[in-house]
Amino acid sequence: METKFIDLRSDTVTKPTKRMREAMMSADVGDDVYGEDPTVNKLEKVSANLLGKESAIFVCSGTMGNQIAVKCHTDIGDEVILEASSHIYNFEMGMMSAFSGTLPRVIEGKNGFFDEEQLVKAIRPDIYYLSKTKLLCLENSHNSAGGRVLSVEKSASLCKVAKDNGLKCHLDGARIFNSAIAQKTTAKEIAKPYDSVMFCISKGLSAPIGSLLVGSKEFIAKARRVRKMLGGGMRQAGVIAICGLIAFEEILPTLEDDHKKAKLLALRASKNKNFKLNLESVETNIFMIKVRNGNSANYYVNRLKEIGILVSLNSSDTMRVVTHKDISFEDAEKACKIFETIN
Repeated sequence: METKFIDLRSDTVTKPTKRMREAMMSADVGDDVYGEDPTVNKLEKVSANLLGKESAIFVCSGTMGNQIAVKCHTDIGDEVILEASSHIYNFEMGMMSAFSGTLPRVIEGKNGFFDEEQLVKAIRPDIYYLSKTKLLCLENSHNSAGGRVLSVEKSASLCKVAKDNGLKCHLDGARIFNSAIAQKTTAKEIAKPYDSVMFCISKGLSAPIGSLLVGSKEFIAKARRVRKMLGGGMRQAGVIAICGLIAFEEILPTLEDDHKKAKLLALRASKNKNFKLNLESVETNIFMIKVRNGNSANYYVNRLKEIGILVSLNSSDTMRVVTHKDISFEDAEKACKIFETIN
């Protein structure tokens, strides 16, 4: 008999809902490369409106969306400023260099973010024999920092510094709706100072595939050409785009429950003498557990798997836990008891 795991590795493991699966069978479709898929067109229009931008493009993944943005905003030899633990820098296979010919200029942040003074220092002086600093990329919420959020005020301040120095601003907003809920604001408000924003529908929103890249009409027209270069031109993509439209209606209003489950799990895990957690840092659906005894984090990842709980290994002494809609409060309570007592 197959073991049923409580899967806390990532919100990418979410399954499409029954309503999504049924809608996929009857979705109105056309050839999206010709701009003729009505469902894709609707998803793009709704997404642009949701984030307060002129236009949007449906892409296969968050990585594709981010890399299209880097390509559109830069030229070969330019520098891109990123936080040291950001997704674009660490988990996108060096594509910003391989595809766009750009150099990462990395800033060591705190909890995933750096300040205005650090940003100013990282911008190259305008001297012809230096690489030109062209783009600022931020991440909100920040995955590797444990789902931490960047405030609307701080976003605006950092983007102002960047734009005053001639930089474009892109947001890796894979989980922008989680950040908005945590701050009791809207994704549109978070997106306001950025020239482009990418967000995923395949994580907490539980669609099976896809992300959206939003920006000005001119930017998205350029992005459409770059998407084609990457092999991202899809045909009857309405069968997957329909899931994004349903996610906005069905899943988005319940996303706060994932945060409640994360806070509950973190609180109970903090009672285990073998673990160290900063409960104030649990802002969204992601948190980190540090191991403080003689065992490694990998030891606990394997021990938890034996008991029926899956978590991610983040580093030699840290595990990552992510809640999502496929983890019920009952599942969370079962996991809580294990987190409290495991040795």
